[in-house]
Amino acid sequence: MPRVLVPIATGFEEIEAVSIIDVLRRAGIDVIMGALDETLAVQGAHGITMLCDGLVGEIGVDEIDMIVLPGGWGATKTLAHDVNVQNLLKAMDNMGKNIGAICAAPYALEAAGVLKEGYTCYPSIENKITTGGFRGDENAVVESGNIITSRGPGSAICFALTLVKRLTDRATYEALKTDLLAECCDR
Repeated sequence: MPRVLVPIATGFEEIEAVSIIDVLRRAGIDVIMGALDETLAVQGAHGITMLCDGLVGEIGVDEIDMIVLPGGWGATKTLAHDVNVQNLLKAMDNMGKNIGAICAAPYALEAAGVLKEGYTCYPSIENKITTGGFRGDENAVVESGNIITSRGPGSAICFALTLVKRLTDRATYEALKTDLLAECCDR
């Protein structure tokens, strides 16, 4: 069973984090919600608190198949400066492992030096990123090698389904997409 780490930092975008975690778990993927410090109860941008499973610093690169960063500008800035998250991103990329980021979170990928040309993000965040190849209105989800990015809360389900497709198979993706009534995901 694939294993995914979702780092949760204060100010995370709740719709994105919950959509990612929920959809991946529905696909039978083991998801670890990782806090950045001993405070395992982390508050999101809109006052919703999530209880994390453990600490990001205790997760080794060999223990996970993918790392996925939810957005939220405050959380993204924290992820961009967190040594454990940044080291994991670099190690994952060096090994060719899958990395996902939605909304503002591609900014944290760039901080680690792993963002590839051909990405999307929340509108206006591209102005804070120097990596070329921004794809704005083209797609809700953009795949560039081992990097998968998405625009924001409204694309969170389709983003999570793309992660499912990457980690499992087309049949699991199609069945889950049908169950979720996610008709917009292949446009």
